[in-house]
Amino acid sequence: MGKLLIDLESPWVEKYRPQTFEEVVSQNLAVENLKEFVSKGNMPHMIFTGPAGTGKTSTALIIAKHAIKKENYFSNVLELNASDTVRMNYVRSVIKNFVSQNLALERNALKLIILDEADNIPNQVQQALRRIIEKSSLNVKFILMCNYINRIIDPIISRCAVFRFTNLSKDKVIERLRFIAKKENLNIPQTEENKFYETLFFISGGDLRKAINALQMSVALELLKNLDSNEILKVSGFLDNSTLNELLENIRSKNLIRSRKTLETVQTLDARNFLRQMIGSLNELDIQPGYLNKTLSYFGDVDYRISQGADERIQLMSLISHLIKSSIKEKE
Repeated sequence: MGKLLIDLESPWVEKYRPQTFEEVVSQNLAVENLKEFVSKGNMPHMIFTGPAGTGKTSTALIIAKHAIKKENYFSNVLELNASDTVRMNYVRSVIKNFVSQNLALERNALKLIILDEADNIPNQVQQALRRIIEKSSLNVKFILMCNYINRIIDPIISRCAVFRFTNLSKDKVIERLRFIAKKENLNIPQTEENKFYETLFFISGGDLRKAINALQMSVALELLKNLDSNEILKVSGFLDNSTLNELLENIRSKNLIRSRKTLETVQTLDARNFLRQMIGSLNELDIQPGYLNKTLSYFGDVDYRISQGADERIQLMSLISHLIKSSIKEKE
């Protein structure tokens, strides 16, 4: 069975993080350009932008591994999660000191500052960071990573080479999941295998990191023995297929009370996941002509209100009510 060989102690997203440019999944254009920069030793400051789980952090760490000698790595590479740590005092103290201090072991050795989630740095702090980037010596390089480049101020963007990381295709995500499953000796029932990987991809939304976490969770919860994709959906905060179909039927029949009762049966509901599922199911609802744009806009309103702390269940029922009102009236 190979069960004893399965490693559940370490996070698989770290265990199978790409270690070379060739292992980065489906980012050929960005990777080829980056390889050239690293090989020539003339790296600019860089911004990696794109959706979560597309290889931005892995690529930055590969660059650091190639560009910095192993014995100098911990003294000449500064890795930060910007959303947690980068505030004004931190910029003025830690980052500024790291940039200005004497380089370890070798004169003019390269130093890298890797800032993950840089789009969460407040604008005022970005202005201070910009001045440090301007004044830093030629052997200090910044790599900023973000999901939304429009949240990075223009003076920083203009000083960096921008590399765009694209959404991963279903084929590429499933290919990587199959590779990990083989390495971990997973015993996946052959009749359910394709549906299982399709479900993991759906859960991930193209985020490879999320897909790998869902795979490891499925193993940790021993869901592979009697494999049921609905169970994986439920533990991941989605509606299982039968509950989703029941809810859609209630909406089509314009029954708000039954819709609420169906929603109340779901114990592990994640509001964001629910919104994704409902958007993906709009083609199964008879939305009135001309109402689709309004309906999509309402999804955005609900998502925003939930992000600002509004009660999730109330907001989702508000959405269901809107869908019922927007659907075509039944013929009398």
